[in-house]
Amino acid sequence: MKQNFVSALAVAALLGTLAPAALAQNIAVVNGKAVPKSRMDALSQQVAKSGRPVTPEMEGELKKEVIAREIFMQEAQKAGLEATEDFKAQMELARQTLLIRELFMDYQKKNPVSDADIQAEYDRFVAANSGKEYKARHILVETEDEAKAIIGQIKKGKKFEDIAKKSSKDPGSGANGGDLDWANPNNYAKEFADALKGLTKGKMTDTPVKTEFGYHVIRLDDLRDAQLPKLQDVKPQVAQQLQQQKLKVYQDQLRAKAKVE
Repeated sequence: MKQNFVSALAVAALLGTLAPAALAQNIAVVNGKAVPKSRMDALSQQVAKSGRPVTPEMEGELKKEVIAREIFMQEAQKAGLEATEDFKAQMELARQTLLIRELFMDYQKKNPVSDADIQAEYDRFVAANSGKEYKARHILVETEDEAKAIIGQIKKGKKFEDIAKKSSKDPGSGANGGDLDWANPNNYAKEFADALKGLTKGKMTDTPVKTEFGYHVIRLDDLRDAQLPKLQDVKPQVAQQLQQQKLKVYQDQLRAKAKVE
């Protein structure tokens, strides 16, 4: 009798030492089912990946969210929704999405964009955009006769900006009096760029300029040396662009070597 009593005390003591450790692995017990701490850790990681810091206050909210999900999940399981074909199909799509995302993240991790890649891309950008920038206005119309009439009106004293607001078919600049802001002429259609480069400051085209968009009346308001951003100011954007380009090449390679029947 005494031996059994001592054994019972030993078991109770052992359970007492194990209980705190077991509880440390769970954040709650919902309807008799333990909710593991790993779920909260996974949710915290997702929040951290999105760029939001996981503060002590947020940890409390995450715990509530994980517990609420367990409550709702149990109810859905009780209703038999987990066994429906629709749910199974959605789960398969979700599995595919997550697995593909992990594949691409793994590729980017193993194939990072180097500082040399970023420098080379920036140098190409500078080479393509250096030189002069032009600050121009234009009026876009559908026919040559309309453009000629507008040129005549401006030469007689009507304001370029007023006519642009009233008559230009360009939705982007028309409302601003035809203002195209500062830009490299290479950004425009060749015919437009050639006409713009042929103007001196303050002058307007004497004849309509035809492009694929219609007929233009162009005025050069000012010009300056190109104002290009410094590498350190655009480095994150350049890196992201190169990452996307490398990922697309990888995706294309996978498609090309796949045997699809």
